[in-house]
Amino acid sequence: MLCTRCLHAEAAPEGVLCAGCATPTGFAAPPAGAAPKIWLRSPVGLGRATAILLGLAAAVDVFALGADYLMYDVTGDLAGGGIGAGAGDRADLADRLTAAAGSAQVLVMLACAVVFVIWLWRVRRNAEVFAPDGHHKARAWVIAGWVVPIASLWYPRRVVVDIWDASSTGDKPDGHALINIWWTLWLLSQTIGQVLYTAFDEADTSQRIHDSMTQMMVADGLDLVAALAAAAVVLRLTRMQDEKARQGPPVPVAV
Repeated sequence: MLCTRCLHAEAAPEGVLCAGCATPTGFAAPPAGAAPKIWLRSPVGLGRATAILLGLAAAVDVFALGADYLMYDVTGDLAGGGIGAGAGDRADLADRLTAAAGSAQVLVMLACAVVFVIWLWRVRRNAEVFAPDGHHKARAWVIAGWVVPIASLWYPRRVVVDIWDASSTGDKPDGHALINIWWTLWLLSQTIGQVLYTAFDEADTSQRIHDSMTQMMVADGLDLVAALAAAAVVLRLTRMQDEKARQGPPVPVAV
């Protein structure tokens, strides 16, 4: 009979698995002669790269917060009548730093988005090996879920929850608190945060810029904590899959 796991190689005598599937191999390639549609591939390298980029995004947000505060301080002085060479130089510096922070945030966000989706695709494929029937959304939603209107509000979280449950090493799935924190912060940063950024873009006087900088600091603060929460999810889920793969496949009882 065929192996009940890979469905390609012959099962061992009086067993239900072939020799390759019965031997724990972690993230090794499929056994010679077998050609399953998917097999485990290590997410460790991608996970570390994603976490590093998210950490870089958090660092850029810290820089942006510093630029925001400088702009808040100098526009407050200008709005209060503080005019002079010193105030003008500080205003120019604040303007340059704010522009640099905005550009850096966009570039790092794009890099994070690309690497995060690649990592998510990898862990989703691994999760399909761990639990082929444990996913509510098709694999295409790993990418489409982020760009389809309305669906983007909850589909990515559903995809991550299914991967999390399939990758859990205990008798029951680990709790979803970390995922919920990350997803809540992400939604806040992408909805409320964007509204707050708009107020700064529309400000055209020192007083209005000064007033909008408080909102800018809130928006950048949301981005900061959302990036840190995302890094925590990436590292935790990567470690879960690594540990589960090293345990080896469970051997079904022969019938």
